[in-house]
Amino acid sequence: MAERNATVKRDTLETQIEVTLNLDGTGRSEFNTGVPFLEHMLEQVARHGMLDMWIQASGDLHIDAHHTVEDIGITLGQAFAGAVGDKKGIRRYGHAYVPLDEALSRVVIDFSGRSGLVYGVDYPRARIGEFDVDLLGEFFQGFVNHAAVTLHIDVIRGRNAHHIAETIFKAFGRAVRMALEADPRMAGQMPSTKGSL
Repeated sequence: MAERNATVKRDTLETQIEVTLNLDGTGRSEFNTGVPFLEHMLEQVARHGMLDMWIQASGDLHIDAHHTVEDIGITLGQAFAGAVGDKKGIRRYGHAYVPLDEALSRVVIDFSGRSGLVYGVDYPRARIGEFDVDLLGEFFQGFVNHAAVTLHIDVIRGRNAHHIAETIFKAFGRAVRMALEADPRMAGQMPSTKGSL
């Protein structure tokens, strides 16, 4: 399988984002975004997805974190779309269940070429520290729109908002890792009867 990496820059009047991604990494990550909680979540994706991920972001945090978090999702999605290549020989589908104490989440992903998000998440409170939990849905919507994936996220149970968020991001990393693995039985074939994704 060819090297699967990408660097994407996104510059708007609200944010300046740069993402470097290696899909066949070792779980290394480095972030400088001004949004510590999101960085903590993305570290879980890198580690559990075995991705190398570097994200630099500057945004209008004096207003709030909305534009920065959403645009990181968009730019990361663009990096995935660029790095994954033609998708020949990958498993295409991935899923994971991840617990953390009382919380349990399920994430299912399809590198289908079609953007779709089903986000079945209810948090017991509106903020985790200073972080607005509504922004996590915005992150994933931005990601799926630009990665061209179908993503289902469901929280099965949980009382602690931090635990819920962490199970989602860990499961997301694990599901991505499974979907992007080489399938030895597929041997370079397109994982679709249509012949393209």
